[in-house]
Amino acid sequence: MNAAAVQIIARGPRGEAETAAAAMEADPRLEGVTYSIIEEDEDRGVWRIDAFPVSSQEADDLRAHLALWPLLKTITETLADADWLAMALSGLPPVRAGRFFVFGVHDRGRAPPNAVNLRIEAGAAFGTGHHGTTVGCLLAYDRLLKGRRFRKVLDVGTGTGVLAIAAARTGASVTVGTDIDRVSVRIARENARINRATSRFVAANGLQAPVARASAPYDLVFANILAPPLVRLSCDIARALRPGGIAILSGLLRAQARRVLAAYLSKGFALERRLGRDAWATLILRKR
Repeated sequence: MNAAAVQIIARGPRGEAETAAAAMEADPRLEGVTYSIIEEDEDRGVWRIDAFPVSSQEADDLRAHLALWPLLKTITETLADADWLAMALSGLPPVRAGRFFVFGVHDRGRAPPNAVNLRIEAGAAFGTGHHGTTVGCLLAYDRLLKGRRFRKVLDVGTGTGVLAIAAARTGASVTVGTDIDRVSVRIARENARINRATSRFVAANGLQAPVARASAPYDLVFANILAPPLVRLSCDIARALRPGGIAILSGLLRAQARRVLAAYLSKGFALERRLGRDAWATLILRKR
């Protein structure tokens, strides 16, 4: 079996799926696994976890982990030897999140004139705008824009660059995105070119890139990553923000929000708003 071409799918009740997904990140063997969790069938109350292991060992560990929740029915599917990600994205509909309209090249003729239109091509990067965490960040930012403006914005774990580009397209004069994955950085730079955004993207672990440090302090920091790194980066994000600055945090399940919030409250943040979408939470925090 080529584990790189395998998708593991688990279906079951919401509580069971959310608990299994949260426990996945607490397991050192699995905290780096790429996965999503969505509501598949509202009428029947069925939720679904899709996980994509990168090795045979990781696939075995995933199946063993999911077997601990007997109400989840788990299957393994072999992915075709093709650019399945690009093919899947080509069928995704555009997304409206407040003033933002996110679309791929296949929907460029549907962009409305009264929206901030963002053409985002994902390739192998995360953040098309369809995932609940990305939508949550865009909705949170849209709410904030109704009462204030942000001149300097940092996007940690930028993926496709959609959040930094959204900030650049709505008046931010300095927008910087960092990502540990160099492929994502390349894709984000191309998306910035497509959208005529001045955003700068660099490969970096967290906030340690010289470009990111040079532009601090920021008015707003996006961090749409996972719960464990959000907790680890709480001190760095606090240092990167000016007093009164805003952090928009996502990539965490609703069940993980309390843990992440506690880490930031201890660093001098106050909770302004909490948004939920599907199983995911987005936190809007203000640095005191």
